[in-house]
Amino acid sequence: MSPINLIRIAWRALLRNKLRAFLTMLGVIIGVAAVIAMVAIGQGSKQSIQSQIASMGSNMLTVRPNSNVAAGARLDATSVQSLTLADVTALEKEAHLLNAVSPGVQSKGQSINGSQNWPTTIQGVSPSYLDIRDWPLQDGISFSDDDVTTAAKVCLIGQTVATNLFPGGESPIGKIIRFNAIPLKIIGLLGVKGENAFGQDQDDIILAPYSTVMKRILSSIYLQNIYASAINENSADQAVDEMSQILRTSHRLRSTDQDDFLVRSQAELLNTFSSTSQLLTVLLTAIAGISLIIGGIGIMNIMYVSVTERTKEIGLRMSIGARGIDILMQFLLEALLISITGGIIGVVLGVGAARLITLFLAWPTLVSESSILLSFLVCAITGIFFGYYPAQKASRLDPIEALRYE
Repeated sequence: MSPINLIRIAWRALLRNKLRAFLTMLGVIIGVAAVIAMVAIGQGSKQSIQSQIASMGSNMLTVRPNSNVAAGARLDATSVQSLTLADVTALEKEAHLLNAVSPGVQSKGQSINGSQNWPTTIQGVSPSYLDIRDWPLQDGISFSDDDVTTAAKVCLIGQTVATNLFPGGESPIGKIIRFNAIPLKIIGLLGVKGENAFGQDQDDIILAPYSTVMKRILSSIYLQNIYASAINENSADQAVDEMSQILRTSHRLRSTDQDDFLVRSQAELLNTFSSTSQLLTVLLTAIAGISLIIGGIGIMNIMYVSVTERTKEIGLRMSIGARGIDILMQFLLEALLISITGGIIGVVLGVGAARLITLFLAWPTLVSESSILLSFLVCAITGIFFGYYPAQKASRLDPIEALRYE
């Protein structure tokens, strides 16, 4: 019998019991839709994390004091004093894999403009910090090396600070604000960055010369961070090793001494978040895949019922010349049609669910072609695997006994 005739026979058999066929498909539909939606959530969160980390500066390297001490206790990293401007100078002179280096100090406080005030963070950096973070200005100019040398009272503000201190929408350039008791002249407005991978608003920031923050706000000679950018993403790991060696020499550490600093690259952060996101995606997909197994069991069950109901039909077909392979293919195609049709409906529902999740919950989702193709493949395998045994049973019936069946 030709494959086309077998498909027609199988399709007519399903149409004779539309409700039963649909209920059998339901497990597959739910399973495929759940898998598509879960994978879309996982892929969307991974892409979102990658873009957020990239917005922080894809080649950025960060040095922080090591909060571990020899006795095994852990201190707050902000209270550890191991980084100085001498370390920045050493990195600028000796590192060959770095494009730029900037000191980093920060303090939290109240920013004030007339009757408007906003709690925010001021960060002291060098002019090269904007290049390290790939952070363009929307308006105005950046502070210069001369401003750093003279500890000038100038600053750049983020969009969140500008919105809250200047709610009328007027340009903040040239205006004087106060951070705690220190007056600062706004000379630049930073471009929009949005939230970072940790959910923090990157635009809620004031940038000023590091010397201004160290002398006029913190009264400290120690740095809280050192920011640097590698010459390219491929050299980030080598740049981390180079920085570590330079800082060990600068801190005069012996070979047996533990580093009193930590160097981290964006690649490490990305790998950490990506592995976590991937694990969650696998777990969610595995849970959703249980529905596919349940759907497969439903297919096997209904095919057994179908074989029993159509025993006389099978005997009649065999008596007029149908071979065992024809009967096997007929019932196998029925199981496959149930599975594939359920898969198509499930894909449509899964894609729709992903869109609704993004629309109403504002979760990032990404439906990939590979997840759709994989769903169809799994559906085909499910139909064949769970439909084969009932189909084989039908093909092995004795025609005479089948015709006598009541």
